Amino acid sequence: MTCRFSIRLWNICIASLCKARLLKKAEAVIIDGIRIGYLPDVVTYNTLVAAYCRFVGVDEAYLVLSRMREAGVKPDVITYNSLIAGAARHSLPSRSLDFFEEMLKIGIDPNVWSYNTLMHCLFKSGYPEVAYKFFLDMISKNVHPSPFTYNTLLNGLCKSGHARNALKLLRSLERRGFSAEIVTYNTIIDGLCKAGMYGAAKRILTEIGESSHSPNAITYTTIMKCCFRSGKFKQGLEVFAAMMDKGYTSDVFGYCTIISALIKMGMIVEAHSCTDEMLKNGIGLDMACYNTLIYMYCKEGKMSTAFQVLNEVVEAGLESDEYTHSILVDGLCKTGSVDGAYKYLERMEARGFNSNLVAYNSLLDGLCKVGKLDAALELFNKMQVKDSFTYASLLHGLCKAGRFRLASKHMRTCLREGISVLASAQRAVVSGLRSSGLKRDAVKLRAAIRTARILRC
Repeated sequence: MTCRFSIRLWNICIASLCKARLLKKAEAVIIDGIRIGYLPDVVTYNTLVAAYCRFVGVDEAYLVLSRMREAGVKPDVITYNSLIAGAARHSLPSRSLDFFEEMLKIGIDPNVWSYNTLMHCLFKSGYPEVAYKFFLDMISKNVHPSPFTYNTLLNGLCKSGHARNALKLLRSLERRGFSAEIVTYNTIIDGLCKAGMYGAAKRILTEIGESSHSPNAITYTTIMKCCFRSGKFKQGLEVFAAMMDKGYTSDVFGYCTIISALIKMGMIVEAHSCTDEMLKNGIGLDMACYNTLIYMYCKEGKMSTAFQVLNEVVEAGLESDEYTHSILVDGLCKTGSVDGAYKYLERMEARGFNSNLVAYNSLLDGLCKVGKLDAALELFNKMQVKDSFTYASLLHGLCKAGRFRLASKHMRTCLREGISVLASAQRAVVSGLRSSGLKRDAVKLRAAIRTARILRC
């Protein structure tokens, strides 16, 4: 006979191996234990189920249940909670529902974590209505929700685009005595901001200040992002100032958001001051922040400084991305160095960098503006992906050079491929055909535009 304490130590050993992802060794320890008289219990098998769910797959974890039954060990609610969580982790809502139904069928009553995990999976997979039905089912079966239940429900509603309903639910819960934590408030504020409900988000911030809770850096940063996204730069800066007054130190993301907003407002001096403050606070720069700095110097026309920052990126051991090179190509074009932009792009491609559409569009627009149409057409033909901005740049360039028939030809191609042509480009080509005496071509092009518009509808 073995004592219970020995079984506990055996299970701890198996759990340690599972946490280290050494599942084969854990299985070997179980086999060796059985040989010397240890009998696995439900804890042993639950440990295996959880490990297979996390590190291998739900199907492999489910196979453990047949071994449990063969050993005369009945699965419990923890077993099925692990399976539901595993399905949720792999975004398999149908499997989560299957496990939940199977649990009910064999007479195991789900607990609060069964419902929490299932609702989280359903919200995450895009089934908010079904998730809410399980919340109501939970209430009807007298399973008492935990604070995590409410946070799951509110977060799920916000993430699925139902921020208004989430706010109504929060008010209803508060009337019933629910005390929201700062995490809950941040979730609601984020959902309201993404739904464009800035006023409601600001009222929540005021409520937090009047309650026993205090807004944290995440609260301020969320509202700040909302302000900048909706073009309310002044309000965004006020929120940032309030955060600093409260003694919070923004992270690199917050500073980059502020610097980008200041640049868009043309407040370059303030952007530099913010950058200096960030560096003074000892905040390390990531690639997103370096891109923001490069964009700032390109906006100022200081291309040499922008390339110095690029050198710092290399020295810091970071890898520049497509966005970095797109900013530099656009900056070179805006400062009139179109040839330099072309050479830079060729150099990057030679090093294995795949130019994205933004970089190509910037270069094409730059070539058209300086009248290098042959080079622009060559680049246009080289591009495998084109959008409305690609065609708009080329059409305006051709019209500026008086090559209206060629512009009309490319516009027809654009319409046939189902790409929307900017209204300004349409007007430029049609007006150009008319003014150059090609009225019949103008009529045909107008008819093609009307046809394309009807087909899109």
